[in-house]
Amino acid sequence: MTFSSPLDGIAIPDHLGVIRVAGDDAVSFLQGQLTNDFALLRPDQARLAAFLSAKGRMQASFVGFVAAPGEVLLVCSRDLLEATRKRLSMFVLRAKAKLTDATDEYLLRGIAGRTLETIAGSAQPAWARVTLCTANLVFLPPAEGQPRALWIAPVGTPLPEGPALASDLWRWGDVASGVATLSAPVVDAFVPQMLNYESVGGVNFKKGCYPGQEVVARSQFRGTLKRRAFVVHADAPLAAGDEVFHSADEGQPCGTVVEAAPAPGGGHDAIVSLQIAATEGGTLHARAADGPALVVRPLPYPLLDDI
Repeated sequence: MTFSSPLDGIAIPDHLGVIRVAGDDAVSFLQGQLTNDFALLRPDQARLAAFLSAKGRMQASFVGFVAAPGEVLLVCSRDLLEATRKRLSMFVLRAKAKLTDATDEYLLRGIAGRTLETIAGSAQPAWARVTLCTANLVFLPPAEGQPRALWIAPVGTPLPEGPALASDLWRWGDVASGVATLSAPVVDAFVPQMLNYESVGGVNFKKGCYPGQEVVARSQFRGTLKRRAFVVHADAPLAAGDEVFHSADEGQPCGTVVEAAPAPGGGHDAIVSLQIAATEGGTLHARAADGPALVVRPLPYPLLDDI
């Protein structure tokens, strides 16, 4: 019997947008603002990164790459794009860098499964970047064993060919990968490690300073981290921002839903940021102590104990 994955085809991820950072100082400017290292970014690489407040809380997350000399593209949640663009622009000062909303200038597609292997020739590791004429193919962490990538190309570029993939299935692949994209309902709620960003390539602990760096470093090296991201399943709908409660403490939430999507087999899957202790016994519920039960599933990647 031939295995058929629901993650196969080409989706339109219309929840995403593109920020262009252009100018001679585009890379050095981002180097001083985001959690990952853009100064050492090679042409065959992309980066997962976050923009933090001074208190180390995530304001936005990005998949970014250098599209051309003096030009960096940052793909982020569309509902955060304009606020993020404005806030980052406040820190430009004398740097030669201009941030614009370039969403309407680019075509975005999510490609998964055998369709991706046909278009790209073979799967690549997460955060690898491949150029196909004028298109950029950024490989993402796999989901349920299926390769995935974002296809980003200027408007007018011929679209890749393949079967259509429903946007809900693409979003489910994001959840199943265990790598959350920050959206408006959960802004300012997490330090990066609460979403496992240090374990999925989203934080570089050896680069220079950026806003919130001291908080991130303290969380990592002083053992102060009490929350982690987990993948869960529920038989009822879930949404970003939903609180999570533990059976042992019905009055105080122990976590938050970060990203959710309908599961192919029914119900909803979600990435939740939970108090680590809440996963060690009892039951978890969404929205209220007697709300939909959550079943914690194994993470698709190991958590790094040492950086």
